[in-house]
Amino acid sequence: MRILVVALVLGVLSSLARADLPTHEFSLDNGLRVLVREDHRAPVITVMIWFKAGSIDEAPHETGLAHLLEHMMFKGTKHLGPGEYSRIVARFGGSDNAFTSYDYTAYFQQYESSRLPLALELEAERLKNLEIDDQEFHRELQVVMEERRQRTDDNPNALAWEKFQAVARPGTGYAHPIIGWRDLLAQLQPEQARSWFQRYYVPSNAILVIAGDVTEQQVRPLVERFFAKLPAGETPPRPKLSLEPPAGERRLSLHLPVKVPALYMTYNVPSLTTAEDKKAFYTLTMLAGVLDGGLSARIETELVRGQRLAAGAGAGYSGLQRGSGTFTFTATPNPDVNLEQLEQALLDQVRALAETPPSAQEMERVRASVTASQVYQRDSVMGQAMELGMLTTLGLDWRLAGEFEANLAKVTAEDVRDAARRWLVDERRTTALVLPEKALPETTQPENAQPEEQ
Repeated sequence: MRILVVALVLGVLSSLARADLPTHEFSLDNGLRVLVREDHRAPVITVMIWFKAGSIDEAPHETGLAHLLEHMMFKGTKHLGPGEYSRIVARFGGSDNAFTSYDYTAYFQQYESSRLPLALELEAERLKNLEIDDQEFHRELQVVMEERRQRTDDNPNALAWEKFQAVARPGTGYAHPIIGWRDLLAQLQPEQARSWFQRYYVPSNAILVIAGDVTEQQVRPLVERFFAKLPAGETPPRPKLSLEPPAGERRLSLHLPVKVPALYMTYNVPSLTTAEDKKAFYTLTMLAGVLDGGLSARIETELVRGQRLAAGAGAGYSGLQRGSGTFTFTATPNPDVNLEQLEQALLDQVRALAETPPSAQEMERVRASVTASQVYQRDSVMGQAMELGMLTTLGLDWRLAGEFEANLAKVTAEDVRDAARRWLVDERRTTALVLPEKALPETTQPENAQPEEQ
């Protein structure tokens, strides 16, 4: 009965999230690609511009540059002073922000729907007239350095994860942190930021997404007015990134000033972008849900509440990436359990799935849970803009979002078992044991020792 009720609720939510929400697509002569999602349930809009340039596009000596340029996009143009962009947005009742990932950089504004012309004019202004002042650059570099210090350098758990990722994804741009390695970040110069902007922040490398209480008839003339005269630009080629064949099993032990031990395990697996058979993406999504999809999932019931080996543990699949994806386990042991025991328990869970398919009840629970998450995300205007922009920027068809539920339904229990057998294997795994740093013994000098000369 419960499954029937959940399915009924999901069906209603899904129809509400997708009904009467037409999506239009067109391109300008300069290569700017535009997506318009109509959602007239509330008089609000989200305007996003996505650039196919992220941390993976950085050269080894310029890590952190993509993120630093994101900051500089708010520091002034030919007609706007530092910070004035965001002050104008706020003055007209809107909000704005940006984010940098490994695969892309995106900027967004949110307003009441009548502010669409303002949003597009502001976005076109910095795309056409951005100015990177040397002094502003160096001031902002110090802001980012402090951000790195607070988030990573002074956070042992974040530092452990950074070191782990460097080993887990070798030979790719995913191996360095988005914020950049500290020593390289400190050496970045304004000329590098200007070069990055000129190479990647051009219409032919951008996707403009407008979602909310708008129509294509409203949007098209405004986009042409503000963006059509911008030169297309030329962008460097972006090679495909894939960890195939597998890099082999990797292990590391990290002794850091963490308060409690932790275990990280990552498998290099296909993403929706790199998979030869796209079904692998949906199957790995189901596999993650069987292991860690709520209080009824295997890790929670067997390792946390059952055997009480873990104070906390989880598994997740990151499959929406330009390069290969990752399937990751994280766990913290209970006080009387060591990391080796916890590692073996997680490997036993993988082995059990590789030997025996999940039950029909497990499969139904995971489908309901994963579908609900997708539907709820899609219900907001911002969520819809994010979905359209992310898929398109990764080189995927945005229509895949509407096919997600149907593709998930095609995954069988045997598919999940076979995925565990094929992908969650030793040669694809990286394991990190994160241990509290041992206190160093105090050193004493002999009574007759003389102090060193200064």
